[in-house]
Amino acid sequence: MKIEIWSDYVCPFCYIGKKQLEKAIEDTGYGGQVELVYKSYQLDPTTPVDSNTTVYESLAKKYGMSIEKAKEMTLGVTERAKEVGLNYDFSNLMEENTLKAHRLVKWAEQQGDVTALVETLLHSHFIEGKRIGQEAVLLEIAEQVGLQRDEVAKVIANDYYKNEVEADIQEGLQLGVRGVPFFVLNRKYGISGAQPQEVFEETLRKVAEEEGLQPKLKMAGSGDTGVCTDDSCNF
Repeated sequence: MKIEIWSDYVCPFCYIGKKQLEKAIEDTGYGGQVELVYKSYQLDPTTPVDSNTTVYESLAKKYGMSIEKAKEMTLGVTERAKEVGLNYDFSNLMEENTLKAHRLVKWAEQQGDVTALVETLLHSHFIEGKRIGQEAVLLEIAEQVGLQRDEVAKVIANDYYKNEVEADIQEGLQLGVRGVPFFVLNRKYGISGAQPQEVFEETLRKVAEEEGLQPKLKMAGSGDTGVCTDDSCNF
């Protein structure tokens, strides 16, 4: 099955939803039978590239509240993140323009699997507090996942793949994406937001049934104790 994921790298629920989807795929036994396609979406394309505004300051301004209220606002998200094994630290986060990050991912898709790159971008922002809107940080992340620094520098320094990013956003809007994360399964079912875990699992099973997919066996016990093969027996 094919799952398209519209998300932004500064969206806290996008990272949570990603982890939920991955766990659902593992728990339902459909690992290796799912193609994940990452689609671009920008929550605020007007964010300055050189912004020095903290996330708390950004939230306070956006919702017309105090910094203290903004801090309280993030507590629930932090607890939700812990449920999927993520330790968010909003006190280290700055607002970021994610266009360069999205352009980098669209280019990297042409080179191969972008799973590691997407994960590292999200981890770098939410866990390490890195400035993923900055060129130097993106170069560091690209090298970390095995991409060629010189090629990445060319992509980031120019407007390469900007049209592809915009095409993703427009495609999402046509499908009804008005917020992220948004998951589209086989262009038939949509999941909006980091829904309860059972929603992901039930939808995966529904699509798998329609496609005639069989889950992998879940092995009980430990190792291959008491097994004979053509060559030998493991006593």
